[in-house]
This record gives sequence, structure tokens and C-alpha cells, in this order.
Amino acid sequence: MRVHTDAMTIASAPRRPPAAAPHEPRMARVAALVADPSRARMLAFLLSGEVASAGELARAASVGAATASAHLARLVDAGLLVCEPRGRHRYFRLADADVAHALEALAMVAERSTHARDWAAPARQRLREARCCYGHLAGRRGVALMAALVGRGWLAADGPAYALTPAGIAGLATLGFDAAALPPARPSARPLAYGCLDWSERRDHLAGRLPAALLAHFLERGWLRRVGGERALEMTPVGRVALGELLAVAPPA
Repeated sequence: MRVHTDAMTIASAPRRPPAAAPHEPRMARVAALVADPSRARMLAFLLSGEVASAGELARAASVGAATASAHLARLVDAGLLVCEPRGRHRYFRLADADVAHALEALAMVAERSTHARDWAAPARQRLREARCCYGHLAGRRGVALMAALVGRGWLAADGPAYALTPAGIAGLATLGFDAAALPPARPSARPLAYGCLDWSERRDHLAGRLPAALLAHFLERGWLRRVGGERALEMTPVGRVALGELLAVAPPA
């Protein structure tokens, strides 16, 4: 009878709810997406800030069209890429500057133990000298641009960002750049200018609406030009005259 009573007691005891599964940080899903070499190559290709077709990204990742389509669908679903239909074609770009900055930061962490050796490779020297980072100038020339604008008093610290000074407006005008033509800031717009840690130099270059407009101006004037289909940029002979002092860098040790 005692056994029967104990069994009834156990049966009538309230059951504890099953333990909830531990929360999985969303970054685990994002990290898994970026970890795939083909998707990583696609994301790196788009760090220039431009759009690319599915075919261009398939070639960049060295995969077939069907495989590229599956990768792109997952990246769009995760919010890393945005798809822009244009007629019968679809183009892809990074979702926003936050994604670009995260990818650059991840690359910097991934290469910190081999940084000097990796960037000494001839194939990467062009990227280190100057490159397009989500629409603004990065690399040695990008770091030099920030140092020059701040050092000349053309930019002044404004909290965590930078504001263009009257001296800056006048100085940029000598380069044919009309700062007044910059579109007014929207509530969701990026700041005018702010520091962005450079992947290769481990110092800040400038990001924001002003640096993006300046790079577009430099390219339009023919002072900088793209190297093939790469993110790398190079100064042209006329650019060395127009921007020589503004983008001057110390020779590498």
C-alpha cells in the first residue's frame, strides 16, 4: 500500500516545464553565412559600395549561376545584402554602411596575426595604397585625407563625428568641390563625416556623406581611377598635381 501511495504522490506532483533552449545570438547566424568562402568573396566584392549583378558575383566567387543565386538569397534574407530589380535584371549591394564596417572590422581581426606578411604581398599593395570602401576612400590615401582635413582645420570634431568648418568649405572650393551642394541630411542619413577604422592601416579614415561625395568628385575629375574591376584605386598624373599635398603619405619603411 505504501508503494501505491508513493506512486500516486509522484503521479499527482506538478511537472516542471521543460527547460527553455538557450538563446542563440543572431551573430551566430551571420557569422555562419560569412564563413562560407564563396559568400565571403561576394561580400568582399561589394565592399566598394557599388552594385553588382548575380553574374558578376558568381564570377567573383568562382561558382555557377544556380549556386550564386542560392547564396545571394541567403544573404538578402539575413539582411546583409539588398536586391535592386532594374528592368529584367537584378543587382545586389551591401545593405548599409553598418554591414560594410562590420566586414572590414572582421577582416582586420582575422588578419591581425599575419597583418604585416599579408599586406606585403604585391597583389595586395594596390588595395593598401588606395581603395574604395563603401563609397569612400580607404587605405594609405584615405588615412592621409583624414589627417590633412583635420590637420588643416577643414574638419572640426563634433561629438563622435566631424563638422565642416568655414575654412574647409573655402579649401574644398579650391578643388572645385561645392560643399553647399551636398544634399541636406535626412533623419536616417549617415553623419557628414566620421572616423572609420581602416582595415589595412589600423588607423581611421573618413566615412560619411562628405567623404563619399569627395571620392565621387575625385573620380569624376579623373584624379583617381579604378584599377580594372578591383576595389583598388590609383592616382593619375593629373591627380598627383591636384591632390598631391592633400593625399600625401610617408614612404613605407
